[in-house]
Amino acid sequence: MRADSFHRVKNMVAVTLVVATTLLSCKDDIPLSEISSTEELPTQKIDNMTVVQYRKGITAYIVDAPLMERYTDNQAPYDVFPSGIVMRGYTPEGLLETRIRANYAKHVKKPDEEIWEAHGNVVINNYINGDRIETDTLFWNRLSKRIYTHSWVKITTVDLFMQGYGMESDEMARNAVIQNPFDSYAIVRRDSTEIPYIDTANFIGPLLPQLK
Repeated sequence: MRADSFHRVKNMVAVTLVVATTLLSCKDDIPLSEISSTEELPTQKIDNMTVVQYRKGITAYIVDAPLMERYTDNQAPYDVFPSGIVMRGYTPEGLLETRIRANYAKHVKKPDEEIWEAHGNVVINNYINGDRIETDTLFWNRLSKRIYTHSWVKITTVDLFMQGYGMESDEMARNAVIQNPFDSYAIVRRDSTEIPYIDTANFIGPLLPQLK
């Protein structure tokens, strides 16, 4: 081998070693949390999603979301709705009964379980009862047809206001019950005048004078 060819090969080997060493050094400096994994990337994205579920030919549920991301490279595949979600539930006659909205949602479906999670400014309206439920986190078990939360919750009905921690109801929010209530009162209507009466069992504070 000629001398100039030998030097070129030697220089190429040296450059390769330097590049390899640099790459290894950089890899050591990268936090593990910043290293991409296929399990962290959605396998499907859907913009402006609308899903309609029917019951005997009549609309049962409608789900609207600006964005849905599906992750299937996990042991438990799931869908997330990072830009918010609106869910509507209808009566067997096709009338809108319940509406749920949230800033973020997650849906996990397993062979023996199907759970929806809603987070951030969760508002549930039952238009037939006139009830409004507000909380920060809500779970919906599709198999048991129950909704529940362990967080703070506020319920406003036609003649009642109450708040507390923990709530459970049927999936249409017809019979919501707060598990640990406080600061609750009823609204009594007389001659178009609303008069609040404090629930002394759950609230410590000044009582309103009774009207004679």
